[in-house]
Amino acid sequence: MNIAVIGTGYVGLVAGSCFAESGNDVICVDSDQDKIKALSKGQTPIYEPGLPELVQRNLAQGRLGFTTDLAAAVKKSFVLFIAVGTPQVGGEIDLTAVRKVASEIGRSMKEFKVIVMKSTVPVGMTEQIRDVIRAETDQPFDVVSNPEFMKEGTAIEDFMKPDRVILGVEDERAAELVRELYAPFVRTGSPVLITDVRTAEMTKYASNAYLATRVSFMNEIANLCESSGADVDVVRRGMGLDRRIGPSFLFPGVGFGGSCFPKDVEALIATGRRQEEPLRILEAVARVNAYQRVRFLERIVTHFDGDVAGKRVAVWGLAFKPRTNDMREAPAIDIIEGLLEGGTTVVAYDPEAMEEARKIFGSRVEFAGSDYECVAGADALLLITEWQAFRNPNFDRMKNEMRQATVFDGRNVYDPKNMQEMGFTYYGIGRK
Repeated sequence: MNIAVIGTGYVGLVAGSCFAESGNDVICVDSDQDKIKALSKGQTPIYEPGLPELVQRNLAQGRLGFTTDLAAAVKKSFVLFIAVGTPQVGGEIDLTAVRKVASEIGRSMKEFKVIVMKSTVPVGMTEQIRDVIRAETDQPFDVVSNPEFMKEGTAIEDFMKPDRVILGVEDERAAELVRELYAPFVRTGSPVLITDVRTAEMTKYASNAYLATRVSFMNEIANLCESSGADVDVVRRGMGLDRRIGPSFLFPGVGFGGSCFPKDVEALIATGRRQEEPLRILEAVARVNAYQRVRFLERIVTHFDGDVAGKRVAVWGLAFKPRTNDMREAPAIDIIEGLLEGGTTVVAYDPEAMEEARKIFGSRVEFAGSDYECVAGADALLLITEWQAFRNPNFDRMKNEMRQATVFDGRNVYDPKNMQEMGFTYYGIGRK
């Protein structure tokens, strides 16, 4: 099938590459000429395991292409996926790019098309986009809401082997066409749930909001464990053994970040306000998530008797999670900014997110070439992102490199007893 994917960000590039891998002819469209030139050479702008190989292989086999010419892509393709960014502005979702693309699609259509909304948009927006397109053309078309559920770091596997595929449709004909596209990915029995457009949109937001709620709930329990003398790691495991609860998203830490959870929680809160149905639990989820970073910073300041000026602090992990270079809403940003305001010298290292971090901090932060270079002469180490390379370092070397053997473990990666026996001053999240 001929497919156009409009937007070559995280969602669009992964979706386009995976559809090409399953035998479709895919053209990816973006207005950024430099990005398109790089992609046409097989150079991917984001770090996602397996994605460069997928792009390069399908480019070489002629199933994947890149262009800035949206009109030509619309003319050539039968199914059009809208996957442009929907950033958050003041608690609301900025839909400027989505509306612009929809309008251009309408003006470029010369025959029937299936238009699939892959961008995450507020409930009811897919219908509004349908109206934008309809105002520009008298050609027939169908609109489908197809929310994405990919996780950064495992996006290829998530797309190729989805837990479920959600299709919100107005016409059963469109559902069958898009279902055909997903057929290679659901051969093992993953369900394809067909519903109305608004329900599909709400399912995306409700899923992410619920997962974010589990994270913030566990962070509150962790804070209570600290003050009461309980061990949150055992509490977490005990909870997860209940089949009604399960173990996922019960890991306490310095809070969630990224392009999805923070934005989707705020967007759903805003939707509730517009509908005069306040989402009080989600409002608390957002407050807890913001506070968790403040609390972590306060513990660092308290350790240094209220004064971090002149201290040298090493930071391991800058991306909002491992296996990505994405720093959108990353907890490390707020924590580092707080330390810099207090006069701390911050030196940081991340296996993939260094360039993104330089765009944010510039020369205000020192960037190390390795994890051990990062801790040299440090008064404390902050573990913010639990990259695999940080899980079992040479602790003797760490201790010898550091000026003070103090570790603030923001992801509970290390065993407190072992750390103390090795001579470290250790702080976890919700642990004795």
